[in-house]
Amino acid sequence: MRSRIPDRLCAEAVDLALAAAEDVAGPGRVGEHLGVEVDGDRVVTHHFACREEAYQGWRWAVTVARAPRAKLVTVDETVLVPGPDALLAPEWVPWSERLRPGDLGVGDLLPTKEDDERLEPGYADITPDAAAEPLGFGPAAVADELGLGRARVLSPLGMDLAADRWEEHFGVRTPMAQAAPAHCASCGFLVRIGGPLGQAFGVCANEYAPADGHMVSLGFGCGGHSEAAVMPAMPQAADPRVDDYDVEQVRVHHEAGSVDDAEPGEDLGHS
Repeated sequence: MRSRIPDRLCAEAVDLALAAAEDVAGPGRVGEHLGVEVDGDRVVTHHFACREEAYQGWRWAVTVARAPRAKLVTVDETVLVPGPDALLAPEWVPWSERLRPGDLGVGDLLPTKEDDERLEPGYADITPDAAAEPLGFGPAAVADELGLGRARVLSPLGMDLAADRWEEHFGVRTPMAQAAPAHCASCGFLVRIGGPLGQAFGVCANEYAPADGHMVSLGFGCGGHSEAAVMPAMPQAADPRVDDYDVEQVRVHHEAGSVDDAEPGEDLGHS
């Protein structure tokens, strides 16, 4: 059973461990002694602070040991290890888990796993011996003849995942769809697609719409709907309430002695 008490001679070999650390790190780059850790019988590790600015919180670990009944302590290993407060790189994640939509660039190849749950075989050979079929007219040949000769197609899970993505961006519950005057199902700019997904989705072909070129739910909608803004007919001008061109005869009563009552050419001088 490993002893929890450090070997005295190994624990006292601080100077030996410090010299070993400086031999690797360089003079002045090893800090104070931080303690001793028991690794086994007559095997301990001395920890020293690291003075490298790029390795804040790291420490030099120098393992020393001695043989049974021997008094000579020797250096076993010298490494730089992170301490409790050391700055570490994020945990490594495989590329297949780091990949996100839109990461695929020009010339990049994205291999698909053989057991990808989003796909399933495009056709299956149901005959006991496909080689025994005359002229090779089996299910695979029929599929090729119909233009369906893809090795794999979307599985139900793959369709559900695609539908969820499309609904999230251009679905009936989006704010744009809630404010739309009508749905894409009745829009002339909708391009229908085949297959099971065509029952719920299509492609927008309105260059002014926010979803142009994207897969949209038939329940989606926007202000670019083909029937959203029908120009009204030009209204007829109303008849004017006041006719400025019609002369109306008006009889005026003039008081005697007024200016309006005088005859033309009459002198109205005062006496």
